[in-house]
Amino acid sequence: KMQDDARYLKRKVTAGSLDVHPTEKALVVHYEVEASILGEGGGHMLGERKEGQKIIRVKSLSPSTDVGALAKKVVEECKLIPQSRLPQVEQLLYYLQNRKSSPVEAEKKEKRTVKPRELTPFEGMELDEEASVTRVDEYIELLYEGVPEKIRGSALILQLARNPDNLEELLHNEAALGALARVLREDWKQSVELATIIIYIFFCFSSFSQFHGVVSHYKIGALCMSVVEHELKRHDVWREELRKKNKSAPESGSLRRDQDKAVRKYHGLLSKQEQLLRVSLYLLLNLAEDTRTELKMRNKNIVVLLVKVLERDDEELLVLVVSFLKKLSIFLENKNDMAEVDTVERLARLVPCDHEDLLNLTLRLLLNLSFDSGLRAKMVEVGLVHLLPNNRQVSMRILYHISIDDRFKGMFVYTDCIPQLMQMLYEHGEEDTEAELISICINLAANKRNAQLMCEGNGLKMLMKRALKMKDGLLMKMIRNISQHDGPTKPVFIDYVGDLAAEIRAEEEEEWVLECLGTLANLTIPDLDWELVLKEYNLVPYLKDRLKPGSAEDDLILEVVIMIGTVSMDDACAAMLAKSGIIPALIELLNAQQEDDEFVCQIVYVFYQMVFHQATRDVIIKDTQAPAYLIDLMHDKNAEIRKVCDNTLDIIAEYDEEWGRKIQSEKFRFHNNQWLEMVESRQADESEPYLYDNDDRTDLFYSADGITPADGSVSPDFFNDLQPQNGDVCLTEGLNCSSSGRPATAYGFRPDEQPFYQYS
Repeated sequence: KMQDDARYLKRKVTAGSLDVHPTEKALVVHYEVEASILGEGGGHMLGERKEGQKIIRVKSLSPSTDVGALAKKVVEECKLIPQSRLPQVEQLLYYLQNRKSSPVEAEKKEKRTVKPRELTPFEGMELDEEASVTRVDEYIELLYEGVPEKIRGSALILQLARNPDNLEELLHNEAALGALARVLREDWKQSVELATIIIYIFFCFSSFSQFHGVVSHYKIGALCMSVVEHELKRHDVWREELRKKNKSAPESGSLRRDQDKAVRKYHGLLSKQEQLLRVSLYLLLNLAEDTRTELKMRNKNIVVLLVKVLERDDEELLVLVVSFLKKLSIFLENKNDMAEVDTVERLARLVPCDHEDLLNLTLRLLLNLSFDSGLRAKMVEVGLVHLLPNNRQVSMRILYHISIDDRFKGMFVYTDCIPQLMQMLYEHGEEDTEAELISICINLAANKRNAQLMCEGNGLKMLMKRALKMKDGLLMKMIRNISQHDGPTKPVFIDYVGDLAAEIRAEEEEEWVLECLGTLANLTIPDLDWELVLKEYNLVPYLKDRLKPGSAEDDLILEVVIMIGTVSMDDACAAMLAKSGIIPALIELLNAQQEDDEFVCQIVYVFYQMVFHQATRDVIIKDTQAPAYLIDLMHDKNAEIRKVCDNTLDIIAEYDEEWGRKIQSEKFRFHNNQWLEMVESRQADESEPYLYDNDDRTDLFYSADGITPADGSVSPDFFNDLQPQNGDVCLTEGLNCSSSGRPATAYGFRPDEQPFYQYS
């Protein structure tokens, strides 16, 4: 009954709220649709409401866009927005214009797969007739005629092949595919147009993985490799001919006309050749899905051919070539091939460029190549440290790889990169800093000149304020790297010593404390009153507690030791620390970490600092076992540890006679042990049954004062003066001096009245 009475359907759309899209450059218009069924008399019979939204994308919106004009255009074209809401649209567009890209949007853009644009019919392929699947046999017959007929027949088949629905049927027509493959094999050098059309037909098959078999069956891939190689050689010939014609300036009008004609002819040939190259390389790129096929291409020097094509200016061809190289670059062998030719140099000219996809692909390829240190060096040579304005996400990763290498950190000084990086850090406000951005800054801050640039103006103030407010460990790591450099940057940190010291508390995160402590430990500034800092912030108990093995992570304990070494430069601080019992705690830590060279070296450095001051020197020498540990470490395999030990022991020996004798005794014992080991090893050598069986030997002599002549070439008078003194013992007697035949005697220091060694 209701169906009989229903006469009209009424639809009413009501505009709702207006907002911006959360991630994209777009406006979101909310609306409500009310559908009503009316009876014959206009009465309401049935109704339904439904909410919806319309997204208006404004991709053209940029910092230079006229927001007012764009708002008017949006209101005019979108019927859902009434004219009265124009000011609101303008306000929302202004917000979008100034909104930073969200991480999600940036990541989406970053991960967007850029593919070469689909091939379209090339110039010369247009036909005035429509191909039909039922007439394929007629088209095949044309392939047995002259070149013009072959071009027409293959173009008609191409028209069919460009429709994926026809590929299955063409696949089963072996006569057609066989004839096309034969014509391509025989006539590709005769006609660029013919070769382009036939390769395009097989390209249509290569676009689908399930049809790769038929392309491989007719060996079209190998043929395309030959085509590309041949065309590149032809191009070289054309350029050489053109260069010769342009070499001399034309004197007459006819010569100038000939020259212009040659240039036009060259560009005409170039255009057709680039069509052929593009379709051939696209087919090869599709076939390279199979890594075995890709390996065959690599063996036929595909990388060299592709890099050569990078000289061209056709952007669509370049997009294809860079895509191909990017795909190849993930394999080590291909990357090595790219390193052997001028890949980076040729890619550098594409950065920057106006073609967004080409720029994006080029940067991604450079990112893949930047894992190789040699290729990174080439990137620096060609000036790719100026990358930042282009495709920020990928550029930052390339710059990060370059910044890892100490050789290239200094190169950033000569660019505007560091001011840009500092600006980016400033713009982040209270948001989390991008990992790539802060990582580059940390690496670059390890260079002295870079660090100075970072501190220019209010740079350090901004960094410190942000780091302390956010408790950002990575930002503080950057500050710590800046603080390690001597020169004008270090004194700037005096203003922040209190802020940093206040952060060194047990309740703070260890990673955060580690960076703050590391920054303070770097501040070897003579004018800094460390005693006041230690007392003001009660740091001594914290430092002492953290010296206990296992009280914290090793990295933090090590920084505590370095901090103690830094503050021990101050007399009063060193005395305060010694009284607090820190030296025994350091010795206990030395026992626990004796296998870790860094720990040992830093602990010994603390002892070295403390023996400088009278108060702490007496404590170390008389009240601790530190000198005994230093004597044990005197001959450590690590050169740095030996050096610090020797310097410390020299100071101890100078101020304490008893320890001086012990130190001298140990040094002399070590030298004698080395000599005895040499003697024993020579005795054990079966090829020399007698130790001294010729006159060309070198004799070693040791005396109580530790003098060791470098060789046996001493004068005979040397032995007249060499008489045993008190405290000396004769180690060996009866040896003949090679130069005089007189008996030679070696002496050794004898603190315990026993000879070190006696011949039987």
